[in-house]
Amino acid sequence: EVQLVESGGGLVQAGGSLRLSCAASGFTFDDYAIAWFRQAPGKEREGIAVMALYDGNSYYADSVRGRFTISSDNAKNTVYLQMNSLKPEDTAVYYCAADRWIRTIVPGVIYDYWGQGTQVTVSS
Repeated sequence: EVQLVESGGGLVQAGGSLRLSCAASGFTFDDYAIAWFRQAPGKEREGIAVMALYDGNSYYADSVRGRFTISSDNAKNTVYLQMNSLKPEDTAVYYCAADRWIRTIVPGVIYDYWGQGTQVTVSS
């Protein structure tokens, strides 16, 4: 059974940092791409970062490039999202998702597997 479990969310002041984790199980980790998405109340889901675990390439949305970093620990089957210089507009539920064939974060993309989400709240 494929499982993705996010952790690391919480409440932080603007300008602060958080690191989210996505622990994966039930599939061959290195064969997949794992992406981070977020959804704020009343807004569309937004893809913000993706890493292809088979070649290490990553891509970021403009809204987070330069502030967020996606990384992986293949030995632990875990992908991280380091979030620095957080802003109130980063407040959202953050999800990780995995797919063997997709490595994009364009609007509307549907990954095969999703985690349950973790709340990030940035206070001003």
